[in-house]
Amino acid sequence: MVEAPAAPLRLLLDAEALAANWRLMDALSGSAQAGAAVKADAYGLGALRATRVLAAAGCRDFFVAHWQEAAALLDVVPAEQIAVLHGPAGAQDIAFARATGVRPVLNTMAQVRGWAAAGGGACHVMVDTGMSRLGLPAEALGDAGVQALAVDVLLSHLASAEEETPQNAAQLALWQQARGLVPHRRASLANSAGILLGADYHGDLTRPGLALYGGLARPELAGRIRQVARPQAALLQLRDVPAGAKVGYNATFTAPVPMRLGVVSLGYADGYLRCWSGRGALLSGGRVLPVVGRVSMDLTIVDLSAAPDLAEGDWLDVAYDLAEASARVGLSPYELLTVLGRRFSRAA
Repeated sequence: MVEAPAAPLRLLLDAEALAANWRLMDALSGSAQAGAAVKADAYGLGALRATRVLAAAGCRDFFVAHWQEAAALLDVVPAEQIAVLHGPAGAQDIAFARATGVRPVLNTMAQVRGWAAAGGGACHVMVDTGMSRLGLPAEALGDAGVQALAVDVLLSHLASAEEETPQNAAQLALWQQARGLVPHRRASLANSAGILLGADYHGDLTRPGLALYGGLARPELAGRIRQVARPQAALLQLRDVPAGAKVGYNATFTAPVPMRLGVVSLGYADGYLRCWSGRGALLSGGRVLPVVGRVSMDLTIVDLSAAPDLAEGDWLDVAYDLAEASARVGLSPYELLTVLGRRFSRAA
């Protein structure tokens, strides 16, 4: 069988930066151990490689959303180090958890009863402390079925930890009450931003996500978090156009002078959305190549005036510092990472 050609898009993962970011969040967690959220394919960067890097750095607790995500990690880390945040939706999920040792996060009384009826075993429990999303309500914590669980980690999740808001303290108080009501081995509340709220929020285990992948969860992390995701795209075609030439769909850009343009294999189907039109840039050796015209499905056009030496086939870096990119186009850092499409090659 003929091997497929290499993709004209690649998403580089700076492994040392990822490890350094985890070590920083672990240190900021004080006496608590930092875990890692590797759901959504490690925020789009490739869960297998990210998990290997994080495990080598010392991480021992990994959180995913779906059971399929957990299954993909079984050859990378021990099953008992993997937790599925959405919990078991039915008998098949429960059977998988009991057969492998992957930890279910129980969020509803139906999940609690289903887990117990199947024979139970070590599990995690999520408590809703005011986000009105996943988790058991406070009034369910005294239920005999909950009290009988073998709870490894008692979790809750902060809704607004990146902000200065009374909601943080209110959730902390409810989480601390829950810790006194439900027998458990460890307790976990803080995400990336929550770690910066102080020791009261740390419990035994923190769950950083965004900060691991280069996002500034709170301003205190500025200058300390390293960029991890480095998208690159291949230059497909060089074009010399005269002054007055219309560029891209709907002629949103007109060349003011004769220009050399580059057509790049990158578009909104790859997660480089139309909001980058006229705002984004690609880079070559530090030289800035502004996006001109409208980003289309598979292609983006850039001004090559600053890099006349480039040739077709050369690789360009996508300017993708998360804080700067978020401020420029209005997407959250979470969106900027997770929208990057499957046509980017990712190292396993």
